[in-house]
Amino acid sequence: MNSRALRITEATQGRLRRLNLYTALPPLMLAAVVVVAVDVRVWWHALVLAPGVIAAVVAFERWTANDIGRVALPCAVVAAVVWPVGALVVGSPNAYWGIATVASMAIPRLSRRRYEAAGALVVFVAAAGASRLLIDSGDGSTAGVGVFQLLSQGDVFVKFVLIPTGLTTLVIVLSFVGERFYDLVQELEVAREREAELAVTRERVRFAGDLHDIQGHTLHVVKLKAALACKLVHSDPARAEAELQEIHELVSDTIRQTKELAYGQRRLNLAAELENAKNLFEAAGIRVRVTRESEADPRVSEMLGQVLRETTTNILRHAQATRVRITLGAAGITIVNDGAASNGKLELHGLSALRQRIAGDGGELTVASASGEFTTAASFPRVGA
Repeated sequence: MNSRALRITEATQGRLRRLNLYTALPPLMLAAVVVVAVDVRVWWHALVLAPGVIAAVVAFERWTANDIGRVALPCAVVAAVVWPVGALVVGSPNAYWGIATVASMAIPRLSRRRYEAAGALVVFVAAAGASRLLIDSGDGSTAGVGVFQLLSQGDVFVKFVLIPTGLTTLVIVLSFVGERFYDLVQELEVAREREAELAVTRERVRFAGDLHDIQGHTLHVVKLKAALACKLVHSDPARAEAELQEIHELVSDTIRQTKELAYGQRRLNLAAELENAKNLFEAAGIRVRVTRESEADPRVSEMLGQVLRETTTNILRHAQATRVRITLGAAGITIVNDGAASNGKLELHGLSALRQRIAGDGGELTVASASGEFTTAASFPRVGA
């Protein structure tokens, strides 16, 4: 059985799994207990019905983990055997519950022929239930089951054919409707990933703009001064030498500024970085809360801006955050997001170089992961402390 799985992130899958376990598992277990308790009259009846209940519970647990394809076939086979055996041997009109439950989770996830499979399931449930009519007929043969006899067995027909077939059809229809909900979740997840990629692309475009600001004007001036030096090299060597010296100074200054930009050391405006981070997160569908406890000390505001910029990029590219809290103080900044990796590994990415610089200035950069939240914090000694 080829089953398609939802293409969603581990964080979203974890939230959906917990939601399904908390909301659907209790009624599922209650139904399982009722099925066994109502129809069991001697101890061995439980041995016949229990495999169908177990198959349904196992299929549900794997379905919540987005892994129904691995167990769908064996669970469906077990539950499919339990229904006719339960109807013919135990006389259980509720033995269809297992196959209806397993199929309702497996069939909508099939990669193809889902509607054909749903139709075949309904026919199977009806046919297996109808076999009970043969047991309750006068001689147990199809020849002895006339129209009048079928009508006289109306109670059996309702309990073993009409109700199981009707409820199975209803469950399958509802499962297809519910599957549309998960398709929407998947579409939203893909849209969120695209928004995050777009936010990172915007940041790269901004970086390219900063690089153009540094090098574009300088290169144009260098071109003009080089052309002037070529003209003056014979007629006015002293002036040509001065132009070449200016070219050397311009290039050296451009190299310095480019290095500062590449390593995140260019002077930044913290207020602008806060606004930019807020816009980037909101564009990616992440809720943001900014708390300003006090205005940052001008002597450390640029470094705090660097930490905020690098952390913003890391969250957009490597986390699966839905909420971000930014707290700004006079000598520190704290960024908390709820997209911590499930394996608990802490990765600094581009913050490692900043950690060394902050330490060199007497500050400290720390990262921590706890309770599904990832915290990045930078702090410096207060003035006069």
